[in-house]
Amino acid sequence: QVRLVESGGGSVQAGGSLRLSCTAPGFTFDNCGMMDWYRQAAVEQREWVSSIATDGTTHYADSVKGRFTISKDKDKDTMYLQLNSLKPEDTALYLCRMSVRRTWSTQCTNYWGQGTQVTVSS
Repeated sequence: QVRLVESGGGSVQAGGSLRLSCTAPGFTFDNCGMMDWYRQAAVEQREWVSSIATDGTTHYADSVKGRFTISKDKDKDTMYLQLNSLKPEDTALYLCRMSVRRTWSTQCTNYWGQGTQVTVSS
């Protein structure tokens, strides 16, 4: 059973910063395609936030463009989301999605993390 481990959430004041991490211990995301961050606020639908492709190309939702930065560390098989200039409307459960494989396998399987809570106060 693969478990994506997310960390880095917390409570900050508006204007603050956080750095979220997502990894799958014992697995690699190398050559497994696009990876994403989503967020879900209370009573709202899940919202796509950002993606990073295998070649490192990044994409952002308009609501976070210029404030959030997605990145990955291939050596650590960890994906990050740097959140700067946080606003109260960024408050949500942030979830990562990535496909991973065993290092000896070429088969990638898609998984979701359970989320890390980000709370921004005004």
